[in-house]
Amino acid sequence: MANEPLILTARIADEDLEPFNALRKQHFPRDRNFLNAHLTMFHHLPGQHVEEIKSVLASAVDDTDGAINVDVVGLRHLGAGVAFSLASPELHDIYARLRYHFRPWLKPQDLQKWQPHITIQNKVSQAVSGLLYIHLRAAFQPHFITVTGLDLWSYLGGPWRFESSVVFGSTGRCDDHPGDDAP
Repeated sequence: MANEPLILTARIADEDLEPFNALRKQHFPRDRNFLNAHLTMFHHLPGQHVEEIKSVLASAVDDTDGAINVDVVGLRHLGAGVAFSLASPELHDIYARLRYHFRPWLKPQDLQKWQPHITIQNKVSQAVSGLLYIHLRAAFQPHFITVTGLDLWSYLGGPWRFESSVVFGSTGRCDDHPGDDAP
């Protein structure tokens, strides 16, 4: 595991994640869809620092009282895909604290401005994604989802393997027991 990059995601409540999973299964190319829908916070953290990363995660959630409501505010056309845009001052504050600690390790993708989203389609033509974007935008209703913690994964060149999680409001306890299937 020491050489495998790590990915950090926000853990979305199962009942809130299911509609995104259904859309992803329907619209993501099957030969490229290794994962469930997910909210990535960091795309590439160094696996050799996994214990330090777990410690930072535990301290980052110390002052959270519990689950966080995250607003689903719209849709994004990604060119080759479609994603739902999210907003949450609380989650953004957690992200900023983590980014401060992880800064020496961050790759260019994680140094860009964080725009939280859940991708339900990618790796398709712009014409195909444009049609889905128009269709989903016409029916879109703003709502919120619940984020209950943070999950750490090892990147395996496509699929991911669960490493650990921290639950908001749990006084920073890291759980190394396998969670659900990879996002």
